[in-house]
Amino acid sequence: MTADSAAWEALRLSLWVACWATALAVPLALWVAWILARKSFWGKSLLNAAVHLPLVLPPVVTGYLLLISFSPNAPLGRMLSAMGLQLAFHWTGAVLAAIVMGFPLMVRAMRLAIEAVDPKLEEAAETLGASRISVFARVTLPLIGPGILAGAVMGFAKAMGEFGATITFVANIPGQTQTLPGAIWAALQIPGGEGQAVMMVMMASIVAVAAVLLSEVLARRVSARIAAK
Repeated sequence: MTADSAAWEALRLSLWVACWATALAVPLALWVAWILARKSFWGKSLLNAAVHLPLVLPPVVTGYLLLISFSPNAPLGRMLSAMGLQLAFHWTGAVLAAIVMGFPLMVRAMRLAIEAVDPKLEEAAETLGASRISVFARVTLPLIGPGILAGAVMGFAKAMGEFGATITFVANIPGQTQTLPGAIWAALQIPGGEGQAVMMVMMASIVAVAAVLLSEVLARRVSARIAAK
């Protein structure tokens, strides 16, 4: 595999991992954000702390915890392997690491959006006979659309840039688990690899800027649609 093909393969794998991580994490993050914003229950502080723990733990520690939890020798890893799902040293593990690291950012953005919605709007819809699911789908969800987009973009960007937890959990295997950050790190370990590293840094920067611009456009369209109603 040439240097250029290795860089493109790392970019392809990074986009694949980031898209899967974002798609899988958004629904769960929205549910957790809604619980934290709207519900009062015993253990809420513990749930909030658990959600935000990856923000304060060193990424390598998070990756090591994932490794000892989901390695083929761990009970949970054996159970998932029996179901045909391998995580450690596999691209699916990179998706899990990206979800864990980006989840707090998603929840935070979505929770702020939900808390900004006046609960009286939801109560008024309920008094008119709408079910809670209908109120959430027709009142709350449109109002928090920009917040969901912002959370999704933050999670996607975090997944694209994730390194510490990923390399600890799934290693840095070219063509299998080597995402752009791992490929940049590997290139910098080789004398004369600075040029390839710069090219991959430019790739990562272009993708990040494109994601931010796209989210801005989508958020403006959602806000305009809400204002027009």
